[in-house]
Amino acid sequence: MKHILLAVAALTGAASASAQSTVTLFGVLDASITRLSSDTANNTGMSNGELSSSRLGFRGVEDLGGGLKAGFWLEGSVGVDNGGSSYRFDRRSTVSLMGNFGEVRLGRDKLASYLNIESFDPFGDIGVGGNGLNNMLGSATGAEGTAEGSHPKRSSNIISYVSPNMGGFHGQLQYSFGERPSNQGNSDRGNAVTGRLGYKAGALEVAGGYAQITGGSDTIKETYKAYNLGASYNFGMIKPMLLLASERGAGRRVDAWTLGAIAPVGAAGEIRVAFTQFNNKTVDDADTYKLAAGYVHKLSKRTSLYGMIARVNNDDNATRGFATSSSALANPISAGDSATGYSIGVRHLF
Repeated sequence: MKHILLAVAALTGAASASAQSTVTLFGVLDASITRLSSDTANNTGMSNGELSSSRLGFRGVEDLGGGLKAGFWLEGSVGVDNGGSSYRFDRRSTVSLMGNFGEVRLGRDKLASYLNIESFDPFGDIGVGGNGLNNMLGSATGAEGTAEGSHPKRSSNIISYVSPNMGGFHGQLQYSFGERPSNQGNSDRGNAVTGRLGYKAGALEVAGGYAQITGGSDTIKETYKAYNLGASYNFGMIKPMLLLASERGAGRRVDAWTLGAIAPVGAAGEIRVAFTQFNNKTVDDADTYKLAAGYVHKLSKRTSLYGMIARVNNDDNATRGFATSSSALANPISAGDSATGYSIGVRHLF
């Protein structure tokens, strides 16, 4: 009888804990056959994540009572094309406290200023169709001294505040620590301040983002700034969207804009189109123009087939190409090249 009572007590405790907290396993598996073909070279292979980035993650929430909750989110990239050489929580690793006041979040996360770039791009800033309006001045090597670029998608060591929805208005403010010693001449190197303010009501959404990222050397400071503003309106039969973006720093400036739309086709189809233009303000004859189109067909709530095509035209001094999730699928772009990208794939959510 004693053992039975202990078992019942254990089950009761487990049920109580389960009622107060939840843990979810989730993921995306996306693979496609992709071809990148320029005027001088081409490359064909399997790409990982042309419609959505492939990932595996765990998230959970615990009810602490009194309207207060604790949460965690661990999410890592998955290489469907080759299985990947390692798995780590490179996409997101955060712990947070949530309540009526909003959310305080700590850890590695997307930059608040980057969210506009993917939210107001019909292709979500991914695959051959993605607009690529982040890190326009350069990657980590092209933006000297920054952790991950002139305006990266993510950063580590972030403390973030996410506001509650206030009559359609919402916002997010972040500070990222570069973790440099104070005795360095440029002790701010790697620090970042980012923010986003938006309004969403019914079919209308408008949001603006800002980021200031400190780079340079141990002794000389270089500051990179990013600005963006996006808007969309869902008419039902079509959802047009517009995104304006600019990056400045180290004596350079690049402005860009994307005009696109998403339109449903029947109950299961969706057409996506976008045109993007990059204007290099510091180098002559270095602009880029990109036109993209795609079709997504839902086989179920979780599984979709898709096809995409995009064309990039570079001025004589421009070298922009396509963003692909597969590092093995090299971008065959040289200065002045024009190129076409194709993808046909399948995506499964779980």
